[in-house]
Amino acid sequence: MRVGIASDHTGIEVKKSLIEYLETLGYQVINYGTDTTNSVDYPIYAFEIGEAVINKEIDRGILICRTGIGMCIAGNKVKGIRCAKADNENEAKYTRIDNDSQVLALSALNDIDRLKSICKVFLETEFSNEERHLRRVDLIRDYENEY
Repeated sequence: MRVGIASDHTGIEVKKSLIEYLETLGYQVINYGTDTTNSVDYPIYAFEIGEAVINKEIDRGILICRTGIGMCIAGNKVKGIRCAKADNENEAKYTRIDNDSQVLALSALNDIDRLKSICKVFLETEFSNEERHLRRVDLIRDYENEY
């Protein structure tokens, strides 16, 4: 599985740790930046990850900023992307099972071991394909395509 990962300037150290960890699990990890501690505009990186998912350059994406909230908001602006902010393994699990989210947003303020576990669950969990969840994802997609 190809996993894209990006952070703003506050998430660089977390991103480095996650890249190393995910590579030990066998994932092909592609770093979309930033790689500077200088202040950057996080939406640029969220858009790049979202577009890479839509264009099938990567299978899933991970976004990191101070709280994860800004990245999540920006990630969800990319047409066709369902980005979820998760602070624990259950949220990571159910955003995949119920929502088929392709992008995960994380807070750089969380403990690195917890973030590793959240990423692992997110990447290992498949969408349920249950009729009720398919229907709900289709409702989101249909609404998005109307506007």
